[in-house]
Amino acid sequence: MSSHTTTRYSEYDRFARIHSETWGLELKQWVPEIAKLLKQHLPGEVPKLLQILDLCCGTGELAAGLQNLGYRVTGIDGSVEMLRYAHQNAPDSQFILDDARFFQLPSTFHGVISTNVSFNHILELEDLTRVLCNVYNALLPDGVFIFDLRLDASYRSSWQDTVLGDIKDDCVWTLLRSYNLETRIGQIEIAILELLQQKWQRSNITWSVKGYFQDEVYSALEEAGFRNISVYDAERDFQHPRGIGVVYFICRK
Repeated sequence: MSSHTTTRYSEYDRFARIHSETWGLELKQWVPEIAKLLKQHLPGEVPKLLQILDLCCGTGELAAGLQNLGYRVTGIDGSVEMLRYAHQNAPDSQFILDDARFFQLPSTFHGVISTNVSFNHILELEDLTRVLCNVYNALLPDGVFIFDLRLDASYRSSWQDTVLGDIKDDCVWTLLRSYNLETRIGQIEIAILELLQQKWQRSNITWSVKGYFQDEVYSALEEAGFRNISVYDAERDFQHPRGIGVVYFICRK
């Protein structure tokens, strides 16, 4: 594990349980759609012969769904705790602790996917371009790359001081979201109160996210070498009720 990984992703560890119990359940519902896209863009291929990389895999729900459909899945995430849940959810898949900006894998994957707008947590276009280059290098010739992203328009329309949260017998959490229109940087402030070893413990976590423009991401994909780049609206084209400005990019090596 690199020092980059330790610095960048340790703040995601305390949210792993909540991720698995909330957003992870939502990701399970996306498995048929992602599998449909893989089948559409890798026609005639038998799932058990296909290697799929799930980048920023989180707690592994999507990996588990694809694994159960016969795909051979490798997941990458920078959070130790996220991957602990991923191993439990998809025990027949392989998981690697690494940073999307720095991972290096041989060109062995037929498809690479990244969901749950994970790339918005990469705050610089230069770093995002580096991620895209890493993906390009990991794909086989003509391999497909599918990922979602929350564009600037989405943050502007739905992120001004919104609050989420949940209350359970042993865990209470709140999440406050805000967005700076000038810097295009959003802040996610999370407070967690959790019953651990018969004592209540509080954690405060802050994440930052970047609202990208579609054109700059398109150009970064071209710079990385991708072709046949298409952009789809998540809500209109895929019936994912995620609001304005969440899109899917689909392209080929």
